[in-house]
Amino acid sequence: MLTEEQKKKLLKLARSSIGSYFSKKDIDLDEYSEFNREQGVFVTLHKEEKLRGCIGFPYPTKSLRDAVFEAARAAAFKDPRFPALEEKELKEIDIEISVLTPLEELPCNEDKCIAKIEIGKDGLILRSPLTSGLLLPQVFTEHKSTPLQALEMTCQKAGLPDHAWKDSSVKVFRFQADIFRE
Repeated sequence: MLTEEQKKKLLKLARSSIGSYFSKKDIDLDEYSEFNREQGVFVTLHKEEKLRGCIGFPYPTKSLRDAVFEAARAAAFKDPRFPALEEKELKEIDIEISVLTPLEELPCNEDKCIAKIEIGKDGLILRSPLTSGLLLPQVFTEHKSTPLQALEMTCQKAGLPDHAWKDSSVKVFRFQADIFRE
């Protein structure tokens, strides 16, 4: 878990990352050296309480500072669901960061899988041989999902039928997140 001060610092980094894209000024990432541990992270942008972009790295392949920097820019400019953020919108967006815990594979047995999912705590990743889908913990809370509905939603996110999570070639993982926003 991050301290409140660390959360504020990461939110500042995310906003500076987007702002520096417009100003063309570099950010001194050494200022964020305390975030060198590799961790999964997502940055979500909201405008008037509506989703405006969300991109991240589910696997701990980058330092947290680099992941926040890159995910913030990608959420602003590369989320294919939305046009690139315009400079005038920067003051209108709220930034949310989800720092992920390591993934835990869930058993494929139907009853065990459903019983292991805790709404309000767990996010899910579903990985098939050809595609994958990820939904953050807050998505299931916002939709008042049951564990079964959470599995079905994650299948849909992966472009698969609702019941695909039962297939032996599909892997289901859960994770938790430290979620904070401006």
